[in-house]
Amino acid sequence: MRTFLIAAALVALPVLAACGNDKAADQPAVTQADLSKSLQDKGLKDKSLADCAAKLYVDQGISQEGLRKMISDEYDTKVADPNNFGMSQSDADKAREANTKIFTECRAK
Repeated sequence: MRTFLIAAALVALPVLAACGNDKAADQPAVTQADLSKSLQDKGLKDKSLADCAAKLYVDQGISQEGLRKMISDEYDTKVADPNNFGMSQSDADKAREANTKIFTECRAK
């Protein structure tokens, strides 16, 4: 189970590193369902783990701009800044906190 959660976190990193565009206000809000689907599309095949992780990311208070960056595919083939994953520093800190919670809260589900 521990190996699985580590693998899940590694799959989530490219999602965290994704980058969006400047037209955030013109786009519909990113929902927990959107984020879960993106996690699954990017390789996290356990739907319940993806749902749990998406809930934690949203509950952590990551901005809509940050959530858009997470579901974008720009950084699927290139590396983002490991300090902020291509997000604002505040959103990157919230994403790190959510990652920690994923290991403790989603593991039991």
